[in-house]
Amino acid sequence: MSSTRFIKYLQAKSHSYRAKNSPSSRVWFFDLDNTIHDASHAIFEQISHGMVAAVMQHMQLDAVAAKELCEHYWKRYGATMIGMHKHHQLDPEQFLLDAHSFDVIKHMRFEHHLPTLLNAVPGTKYILTNAPEHYAVQVLEGLNISQYFRGICAINHMIVLGKYKPKPAPALLRQLQTSLGLKPQQCVLVEDTLDNLKTAKKEGWQTVYIYHPDTPFGPQQVIKPAYVDLRVRSLSELLRHPFAQG
Repeated sequence: MSSTRFIKYLQAKSHSYRAKNSPSSRVWFFDLDNTIHDASHAIFEQISHGMVAAVMQHMQLDAVAAKELCEHYWKRYGATMIGMHKHHQLDPEQFLLDAHSFDVIKHMRFEHHLPTLLNAVPGTKYILTNAPEHYAVQVLEGLNISQYFRGICAINHMIVLGKYKPKPAPALLRQLQTSLGLKPQQCVLVEDTLDNLKTAKKEGWQTVYIYHPDTPFGPQQVIKPAYVDLRVRSLSELLRHPFAQG
């Protein structure tokens, strides 16, 4: 699979990128929801409503049963869309559009000064999210930070050997390394979800835990787990930390 399919580039891709990419250069992979912005404030509720409505319509279920099915597939596959596609033949792209067809900008909550802080952090930056591409683009444009990211690897792109492999699949991380010509020690994953960080550490990546008390479907830890290199309470705290300049 080519990297042009695996990643949607936001900036022009240099043909000499691999040659310039020395073994010591750091490449950042930032999660989106509850990492770049506070999705628990209002956006997760909007997404949940959209997913439940799509499942209700397709499966002829009531709201309670549809919500239970959404959560079941999220926990099992890392994305509700995968379960709906695999078991019920729901079109993945249509499901993602239906689940995210709301005014993203209106519901966003975010930290200020992110453009300035991101610009000061050395290294190449990507978004790595189990959310769909069109939604990720809206978030980055709404925050006016698209220009600081080389590209996005969204759920639409996370196909390895013909199968969806969202975070925390090790195959996803390995495919990213292969596509971009990276060594594990170059890669940094910035996340609010501990399971994703645990997998990244096993693959040899550096890990940054953005602690968010309202991250869904996963226990959060006030202390720093052994597989986390740095624990912070916000993106701005990370971007001001000496680790970000390393």
